Amino acid sequence: MKNLFDVAGKVVVMTGACGVLGRTIVKHFAEQGAKVVLLDLERTAEKADEIIAEIKGDGSEACFFATNVLDKKVLEQNYEQIMSRYGRIDVLLNAAGGNMARATVQPDQTIFDLDVEAVKLCTELNLFGTILPTLVFAKAMVERKEGSIINFASESALRPLTRVAGYGVAKAAVVNWTKYLCGELAIKFGSGLRVNAIAPGFLLTDQNRTLLTNPDGSLTPRSHTILAHTPYKRFLEPEELVGTLQWLASDASKAVTGTLTVIDGGFDAFSI
Repeated sequence: MKNLFDVAGKVVVMTGACGVLGRTIVKHFAEQGAKVVLLDLERTAEKADEIIAEIKGDGSEACFFATNVLDKKVLEQNYEQIMSRYGRIDVLLNAAGGNMARATVQPDQTIFDLDVEAVKLCTELNLFGTILPTLVFAKAMVERKEGSIINFASESALRPLTRVAGYGVAKAAVVNWTKYLCGELAIKFGSGLRVNAIAPGFLLTDQNRTLLTNPDGSLTPRSHTILAHTPYKRFLEPEELVGTLQWLASDASKAVTGTLTVIDGGFDAFSI
């Protein structure tokens, strides 16, 4: 019987691949037999080398290309590099993005203190940092009439969270883009093209560690508030995302498109 979840041999391209989540995700896909392409900023090259060494040490295939998800010319160079090496792109994970401190409203501020220019930058990174890679890399999928695009949204796309004004708006736009694009690709290029998104809950990453933990490692008041509204009563682990991602990347989700899968330990469903 065919394994519907099989991703062996697929070429999986991931933007923002060298962070805490990216490392776990690309290693998982490599362990499953996929050929993984890590795309991230030039300054992450050393981290990329470490990740690739671990992957190749297990006998799997991986490579890294420096990119800028807001520069279409650089992305097109990446496209040529990937196609020259593998000749195809089967899965695109749009994980590049993140919050910006200046795009938030601090506890001692009001909405009238919001830095609108910072909100624009945050939106550009998260929304256009998803749109531009898609416009470049999806061409390979259209040629083969098959491929899966998975966008990374956020809990803040579903429920406005205090402080993260710009990030929430940007990730909500990513969800809307996901739903729009699923129809655009399927109607004009066939049902083999799929676009979905995930909304991870709260994980400890390099980006939010100082927000969720104190210097001594104890939890901040914000962390306690989050966990009080999370039925699991804990933060998630990066490994808890990979099963959903493999499902969305594989034939097991062949008729699934335009969806948002929430992976949050029950946070979004819980109320009091």
